Parts: sequence; C-alpha cells; structure tokens
Amino acid sequence: MTEFRHIKELIRLKNPTVRLDEWPVRVRGGLQIVCILEGKFEWLIEHQRHVLYPNDVVVLCPWHGYGSPTNTLEIGSLAWLTIEPTSFEPSKELFLGEWSAIAEADQKLMGRLLMTQAPMVLNNFKWVCDLLQRIETEVKQAEFAYQTRVNQLLDELLVTIVRQLSQQQNQRRDFPQAFAQLEQLLRDSLDHPWTVEEMAAVVGLGSTAFTEKVKSFSGFSPLNYLINIRIAEAMKQLRQTAKSLTDIALDTGFYSSQHFSTTFKKLTGYTPGQFRKRGTQ
Repeated sequence: MTEFRHIKELIRLKNPTVRLDEWPVRVRGGLQIVCILEGKFEWLIEHQRHVLYPNDVVVLCPWHGYGSPTNTLEIGSLAWLTIEPTSFEPSKELFLGEWSAIAEADQKLMGRLLMTQAPMVLNNFKWVCDLLQRIETEVKQAEFAYQTRVNQLLDELLVTIVRQLSQQQNQRRDFPQAFAQLEQLLRDSLDHPWTVEEMAAVVGLGSTAFTEKVKSFSGFSPLNYLINIRIAEAMKQLRQTAKSLTDIALDTGFYSSQHFSTTFKKLTGYTPGQFRKRGTQ
C-alpha cells in the first residue's frame, strides 16, 4: 500500500487448522490493533496470559510482545492493523504523522495514555472490529477520495480506542487510584498545557463528573490542583538547582516568567527570587 506508508500491515487471517510453531511470543513493532473475529485464542501479552474471544481487541505499543505460549496458532479468524507512527518510543512523544488530523497536543496525550495503559485487552468491543472492516473495504474498493476516508477512519479508530482504554481502566479501579495515576502523569509532564478535558480523559470521565470528583477528593478544582503541583515542583527547583526563573517557569508549565512570578507570590507570599534567597541563607 504505497499510498499509505503509515500502514505497516492490514491483514485478515482465517485459520482452519491448528498450526504449530507459527505464532511465537515476539515483538512485532508498530502501533498494533488486533481483533479476534472467530474462535478462542490463548496468548501471552507482555508476560500476562489472556484468553481471547470474538470481538476482543488487543492494543499494543511498538515495544510490546505477544503470541502463543506454545507457539501455536489456534483455529479461528483474526484481523490486525499496524500503524507506523513517525515517532513513538517509551521516552518520546507520539507523533502519528502528517496524515492524521488529530491535534498535536491530543496525539501527545494519546501517547502518554497508551504508554501507561497498554498493552490492554478491550473485551467485546465490536465497534473496533467494524471500523477495521470499513478501513479494509475503503482500501480494496479505492473509490473517490478513499485515501482521505481511510485516514479519517484511522483517526476515528485511535480516538475510539483511547477513550475506551480510559473508561475500561476507570471501571477497574476506584477514583483514588485513578487520581494517583493522573497526578503522577501530571508531575511527569508539567510543561504540557493540560486542560480539564485532557485530565478527565486520563481517568475515563467526562469533564463535569471529573471536576466534581476532584473537588470532593482534594478540595480544589482540577486546574487549581495542577497549579499547586506546578508550584511545588518550582519550589523544589528553586531550592535545588541554579536554573533561571524563566527556565523553571517553562519547565513547570507557566507560559511566561511573569505569570510564574505572579502565581508563585499569590500562593506562597514570596516572589521566586525571594524564595530562592531564603533557601540559601
């Protein structure tokens, strides 16, 4: 598919007999979505055993391994799509490529969510299997503007999966656990311009429900809680580093040194410079 260089694989496999030594556990690379269409498969996915049934979906990052613990491909049917992002490694942001219409900030958040939650099995998620079928049909029929339509469907597929990842993960844990994971993600990427909608997506809630839960849990609105984390990190850097105030401001998510200084004084009673001097006395 030379017109879709970002699609590494788009395969539908029907297996009528047990095939030995054909499905070992290994890393296949790329951002991969695997759909079980028929049959029952027992796989190891990143060292965890899963039994998969029709309409189950497996989501894997490029560095994740999966396959049969006995190297055996069972009887059944499956389909998989492998996307080759322009950039996606454990230490780098996700950038899908120029083909995607998903906003760059949303791609970065998508990457963070995939890194923290994938690999994951989405149980009985037929919608993804249907979307894969629509992508296959568009590629095969090659009708007017099919390239545009395929890329739109790829975006829809990824957005749908990430939303489901957040919702399914949220169903498996209580809010304090979800909030702790969100806080760690915020601390790891303070320079990101977080919105309430993005934070809510991490825990699989709508923005209104998320705001109410955060206020009840912490006593702060989501954005005020984020500001408190940023100020705490800024205080740490002021004490422990010789970074300039501008660098600290940008590192901790403030859009300017003036914004940083104003917010810092409002919350601590000191300017950043005054606070640093007190720490060295």
